[in-house]
This record gives sequence, C-alpha cells and structure tokens, in this order.
Amino acid sequence: MSTVYRKVDPTLRGLIDQIESGDIGLPDLQRPFVWPNVKVRNLFDSMYRGFPVGYLLFWEPAEVTSSKAIGEDAKQRPARLLIVDGQQRLTSLYAVMTGTSVIRKNYKAENIEIAFDPLNEKFEVADAAIRRDPRYIPNISILWAPDANIFELAGDHIEKLNSVQELSPVEKKRIQDSIMRLSQLDKYPFTALELSASVDEEAVSDVFVRINSEGKKLNQADFILTLMSVFWDKGRAELEKFCAAARQPSTSGPSPYNAFIEPDPDQLLRVCVGVAFRRARLKSVYSLLRGKNVATDEFDRDASEQQFDILKEAQAKVLNLQYWHDFLKAVREAGFRSAKMITSKNSLIFAYILYLIGKTEFRVDERELRKLIAAWFFMSSLTARYSSSPESQMESDLARLRQVETAEQFAAFVESVFRVTLTGDFFTTNLPSDLATSSSRSPSQYAYFASLNILDATALYSDQKTSDLFDAGVKAPRAASELHHLFPKDYLDSIGITDNREKNQIANFAIVEWHDNSGMGNKAPSDYAPKFEDSIESKKLQQMYYWHALPDGWFRMDYQSFLQKRRELIAEVIRDAFNKLRGGESLSDETRTTEELAELISDGETSTTEFKSTLRVNLHTNENDQRMELGVLKTIAGFINSRGGGSLVIGVADDGSPVGIDADKFPNEDKMYLHLINLIRDRIGADYMLYIHPRFDDYEDTRVLCVDCDPGRSPVYVKDGKEHRFYVRTGAATAELSGREAQEFIRQRFSGGA
Repeated sequence: MSTVYRKVDPTLRGLIDQIESGDIGLPDLQRPFVWPNVKVRNLFDSMYRGFPVGYLLFWEPAEVTSSKAIGEDAKQRPARLLIVDGQQRLTSLYAVMTGTSVIRKNYKAENIEIAFDPLNEKFEVADAAIRRDPRYIPNISILWAPDANIFELAGDHIEKLNSVQELSPVEKKRIQDSIMRLSQLDKYPFTALELSASVDEEAVSDVFVRINSEGKKLNQADFILTLMSVFWDKGRAELEKFCAAARQPSTSGPSPYNAFIEPDPDQLLRVCVGVAFRRARLKSVYSLLRGKNVATDEFDRDASEQQFDILKEAQAKVLNLQYWHDFLKAVREAGFRSAKMITSKNSLIFAYILYLIGKTEFRVDERELRKLIAAWFFMSSLTARYSSSPESQMESDLARLRQVETAEQFAAFVESVFRVTLTGDFFTTNLPSDLATSSSRSPSQYAYFASLNILDATALYSDQKTSDLFDAGVKAPRAASELHHLFPKDYLDSIGITDNREKNQIANFAIVEWHDNSGMGNKAPSDYAPKFEDSIESKKLQQMYYWHALPDGWFRMDYQSFLQKRRELIAEVIRDAFNKLRGGESLSDETRTTEELAELISDGETSTTEFKSTLRVNLHTNENDQRMELGVLKTIAGFINSRGGGSLVIGVADDGSPVGIDADKFPNEDKMYLHLINLIRDRIGADYMLYIHPRFDDYEDTRVLCVDCDPGRSPVYVKDGKEHRFYVRTGAATAELSGREAQEFIRQRFSGGA
C-alpha cells in the first residue's frame, strides 16, 4: 500500500541540531507557544522515565514559501522540514535544552525554567522557593550548555547539598547517576513521520485538520487560521500583530490598545467572517474558503481565491484603528469602563460585527450608529445573549441581517430585537429573578453598574461619580470603589443568617468609596445609615436612593424583604438606563427650578400645584389650628402618592394673592422650617423626607414657603390621632381613599398594575 509519508527515527539531539541549523521550521500552522510550564515539566519527567511521548509529523515541501523558526532567534536558511504536528512538544524541548526564549500567547518572550532534584529524581517548575532550595538544580538548561562539564556540575551540586544535610555515599552516587541520566536525554529516540514533497499545501492543511479533529482540542477558528497560514500568511500575521499591539500601550502612535479586551486572533477572525459573509458557523466558512462545491463535494482553487478576496476586504475593516476605537466609544457609552465589567467577550465581538456592518455597508450616521450599538451591547450583556450556544445565536442574528438592505432597515432590525428581548415582563419578573444570586460575575450585576454610569450617578453617600471610580485608568494602592454589604456580614451572622450565599446576594451590595466602606464597618444598617443620611441634603439623598435602588426605610426592613424589594428597584434603574441609551429620559431628571415660582402661581391650582395661606394659623380665629397643619400634610401626602408629584406653596391664598409667612407668627424662617420638618417626621415619617424639598422664596414683596414633592416609590399615610389616612390628588384637590379604593389605587400605582 502506497502512502504519502515515510517513517524516520531521529534522536532528540538530532532534532535539536536540525532546528538550530534551520533545517526544521514552523510553517505557522499552529498558534504561539501555549503550553503551561507544568506541562513542559511533565514532558521531561515522562522522557526521563523512558515513557513514550507521541510521534511528530513533518512536511518536506517542494519549495518553502513561508515558515517561522522555532524560538525567537532567526535561523541560517529556509527550513527543509516544516512541523505539521508536535510543535508544542518540540518547542518545549528545544527551549529548555538550549535556553532559548519562546513566544507566549501574549506575544512576549519568556524563558522556561525547569528544576530537577537529582536525589529524589523529581522535576518542578522553577520559582523563588525552588531556586533557594539546595536540593534542586534550578535550571536544567545548564546540563546541555556548550561548555557544560557534567562531572563538575554533579560535584558542585553534591557539595552544596552536603553543606546543609549530610549525604551518604549511596545518596551521592544516586545524585551522580540521576544527573548523568538526565544529561543523556538528548539521546531519547523519537518517531517521526515525514510527508513527501509531492503533497501540496492544501493537502498538508487537510492532514493537519484531520489529525487534530480528535484528541487535540482545536476549534474551527484554528482550522481557518491554518488555512490562512497556507494561502494568506500575511493576513494571519496582521491579525497576530494587531492582537499583540492591543496588549501594550503604544509609545509611538495609534494602536489597538484599550481598556476592554485583549483580543485573540480567533476572536478577530470571527469578526472578519461575520463582516465578510454574515455568518457565524465557522465550519461552513472553512469549506467556503477552501472553495468547496456543495453539489460535487469538490474543491475549486478559483472559488477559494474569490472567497479569500472577500475575507481580505473584511479584515481591512476589522483592523482599521479608527473603526476599532469608534466602536469602543459605543461600549463606553453603554456604561462600561473596563474589562472587569465585561462578562461576555462574545457580546463584545458580535457588537463589533454589527458596528462594522452598519458603518461600512449601510452608512448609518455615526451618532445614530453609536447609540444603537451601545444599546445593543448593553442588551446582549444584560441578557447573556451569547453565553449559551453563542455561535448558534450569532448565526441566527446574522441570518436576519442578510435580509437588510438599507440603513433604515438596519435600525429597524436592532429595535425589533430590543422589543422582543427587553419586554415589560423581562424587567418586572425575569430580571429581578436573575438578580437573586450571589454570583460575582453576574451579567445583571455589571449591567446595573453600567446603568449607574449611564445615569451619571455618584457612589452611595458620596459626591464621587461611579464612572470615575470604575475608570480602568485609575491606579491606586486600594481600589477607589468598593462593594459594600448594606447589611454587613457580621451583622447578618448576629441575626442568624450565616449562609454566605445569602449574605453575598447582589441586592446586598452597593458601590461606595473605600473610606466610606471603612466607616460603615460591620454595624447594623440602622446604626450607620442615618448618620450618613443626616448630613446629605434631601434632594441629593432622594437621587441616591433612586440610583442605588434603596427602598424607603430600607435600613429598618427585615433582610429578605429588603432583598426582594431592592431587586425590583435595581431592575427599574436598569430599565431607565436602557431607555436613556435609546434617547429617552430617566427618572432621575431634575424638576422645576426656583425661578419658575411666579409663573407657577399665575397658572393657578392644578393637579400638581396647590396653595395654602398658612402652615398652622387659622386666619379666621388668628389662632394656631391643627386642622391647618393636617391640610398641609394631606397635600404633601397626595403629591407623593401621585405619579407626577407636585408643589405646595404656603403663604399664598387660593386665588394666588400673596399672604406671606408672617401670618404664621414664627420668630424666624428657621423656626418655621423646623416646625414643618417635625410635622412631616412625626405624622408622615422620616423615611419620606427624601421626597420633600422645602425652601423659602420671594413672591410679590412677601416671603413664601415652597414645598416641592417628588412621586414616591411606596404609599404614604398621614397619622391623624390613632388613624393612618391615605390621600391622593383628584384634579386640583386632595381626597382621602380607604378600603378597597385605597388598595386598588396602591396596586395600580405602586405594584405595576395596568
């Protein structure tokens, strides 16, 4: 039976000599050296013990057109034999036996140091402890150095070890024998198969794929990279160069370096394929690039060249630095600030595909495109769209894009995915359920952090923007931001909650500055939170409560109720951030300014505006009257219970004429302000102060007290003797609801009812 190969049996020394002379080279059929050092150690251990370590496969081409030398050093002449299979093993052996550095996956040179304990015949990867241990030869490369004297090396090692532990004659002899045995490892016999010169490049590529389709875990991207090495070596080199440059800041001009991803060639290849063919299944693309005719199952070189031309055009777009950095601006616009926030590189990769298709094929306006891509990346990260069966999901999305022909259709496709994916049920049911986890890499958690950045939030109880705290460029001995347990772990222990999964629920974490975290310690939330909140102006505190999804009175809630409610509020914040990405407004936007007071009063009383002549004095009796105070509290509660909030102006008659605050007979404004605050705290509750914003203003030569009220996130009641009454706004008046009416209103207003 004729074969396309012959069997040879070189020794390791023979292989090393051929590599050093350049007789054996690497044809770019595999990736840079990826074996961990422990695997190199195991290889030497197996060979030392005489175990088989597998065969090698070489190819002797008629003409060598492209090959890389093993290691960093250039060789003397073009290689006669190219390694098709066994590069990792041969590179390991060559690197250690010659002391040559190898190129790692991060494209940096590294020396592999393997240590050997000759007394116990044990190999280890060298580290600081091993290098100090007199039992070990710290780097076995010295045994094969050109000027190495094995007897001197053995004698020196015995002398060093004997100085710390007395060696018996038998142990000394064992050390000598072990070192001698290791030094003769260069005589280890290999079995190698050499493909004949009659085998062309395409067949070599096919052999490599067939050999590696089982056993070695190479994926379809590796196979396409193999094909590129044979037919378009420059293209693969460009991919590798781009990836290498993305790992180090440049000191000489623009580079792909960024805060989000250090791409690998196979990841960028997937982008190239998606842009070129709008396909994600790399297996079918491999056949396409080989020019396979589906009908005849044969390969056409002309067809292959045509497909490679398409791939080349796409790769030029993918590696375009302007496109690359413009895309990364969209990622930043989506609220993400560093690689730590990226839970799915697949989401990043597909978003880049989508960006390039929109940019180069449909000429979507850059500002509009960036907004669409930011929202897409946010959505796909939040929903983990490409985490399970990513290739299938990408293929499905790209299949729909094949029907798109215009910029308008492109935008419509993106928006249609948003509508189907981020439904009302997703935010009210699915997302709160997803947040019920203690996973430190939860997509929903990092989507929430991104949301804080989108909404321009500050850290809890801080003026520092979360976007600054998450910035990848900030380097400090201690992280600027920290995740704080709102209910501290020791406190939870003290109330019988000891399960770490319960303690570390996402809903129990908030972003704080590190020095604030130190101040919170392990105190009960009811101990530390009021102290922080007392020093923060109510409007700012309300904003923080919104951003950080804190339920009203959260620090007095039981833990499980707190978790459940906060998950719902986090989902609302994420929804608002997504809507803002799409061009909508968030709930955190500011309301009316002080300067609008005169115009507000001139418009008269409405569903969101009411006037009161006094806070406590009955103008008919000229005496203090609790009914006046109740009227003020009823209006405030009605505004908070409404969907839009409202403004109460004290010191103005029903017809808008000025009365002024002097009618209430307070010695000064501070006393009046304090009286109102005490009323609210005693009869509505201190928790609701964050929705209430009193201030004094001028109005037609008088002073008035304006009370701006924001819509609350939970129902507000007014204490009236032993009763707790529920008020709502009905047109320009305030009405009390009770019984079923109140329950139905609360369900509609606060529980997401229709």
